[in-house]
Amino acid sequence: MSESFFSPCPRGLEPMLAEELAALGARDVEATHGGVGFSGDWQTCYRANLESRLATRVMWRLAQGRYQSEEDIYRLAYGATWAKWFTVDDTIRIYVTAKQSPLKSLEFVTLKIKDAVCDHFRTVTGKRPSVDTANPAVRIHAFLTRDRVTLYLDTSGEPLYKRGYKPAAVEAPLKENLAAGILRISGWRPGEALIDPMCGSGTFLIEAAQIALDIAPGLGRSFAFERFRHFDRAAWASIRQAAEARRKPVRPLRLYGSDIVGEQVRRTRVNLQAAGLADCVTLDRADFLTREAPAAEGVMVTNPPYGVRIGETEELAALYPQFGDALKKRWSGWRCYFLSADAALPKLIGLKASKRTPLFNGALECRVFEYKMIAGSNRRKPVEEG
Repeated sequence: MSESFFSPCPRGLEPMLAEELAALGARDVEATHGGVGFSGDWQTCYRANLESRLATRVMWRLAQGRYQSEEDIYRLAYGATWAKWFTVDDTIRIYVTAKQSPLKSLEFVTLKIKDAVCDHFRTVTGKRPSVDTANPAVRIHAFLTRDRVTLYLDTSGEPLYKRGYKPAAVEAPLKENLAAGILRISGWRPGEALIDPMCGSGTFLIEAAQIALDIAPGLGRSFAFERFRHFDRAAWASIRQAAEARRKPVRPLRLYGSDIVGEQVRRTRVNLQAAGLADCVTLDRADFLTREAPAAEGVMVTNPPYGVRIGETEELAALYPQFGDALKKRWSGWRCYFLSADAALPKLIGLKASKRTPLFNGALECRVFEYKMIAGSNRRKPVEEG
């Protein structure tokens, strides 16, 4: 039986997520602002959770209808057959987002949906589920437009960019699904040399190693759908086993990481070890401005510092022109991709970007700047295609 789903993702990655989900067997795939709608059976849902590198969640659409008031939303939520899908012992949390809704308080809408779910359970079982805002077993999402409300049950649990490793975090981490999207934008393919010369906590390198070894990103974690009452344990076991069987053994890959800060290199190493991928990547402590390219050609992806705190911007304004000089001197033959949330700083690199791709890192609007360094030349214009 076909069900309807919606997968949110970092804004800017919707067309790529649509392609990815279609390749995983999703039907009626439609990219919209902030995510992708699709239909499929429960096996498609399980596979999307396990295999998608770009989705943030997979949400199952339960009910939708028109509303004028909070009472209309209560009635729609009360009418959904919650007790068929999870038990009264599962803790719940309600999330509400809205676009152009005339209702004044989303907190009140959240309360009304929570009351509807609890009242439904009390009618069916005589008991009501508890709310847990920190670590709920079941997440219920409501999305309001000007006159319609849609209710979803989250099949993922923790966001899908939480791959189940990463003990050593950094201050402003790059989400794993955004890193995977940038790798896709770069056109990097396994076997091609890849470097992150400002590696932070190693997100690009870990995602690249998992892609190269065909490791499904969800193999190290569990999912909310495993608690649903209609969960098909045999189908899920079969999907997981197929993914495990495809996984290639760990081996040295043409992946390189470095950072001028020794602590960042240590964090990357800790995270690679936690993901079981330490042998895949060559790591060293090095200054991007002076380090040599590890191969004659390849792909560079990096998330360089951009000024958030006072005083940093002046320091970075002096650094970015040096990035441009380093690229011209040492990285001929490479395609280089810089993520930046600052529109002004990349201009200081002094090279013409051949492409700028808008992306959002959470609420932060960013651009991925592409610089194609032409072999044997210091010209400041991009490679001509064709």
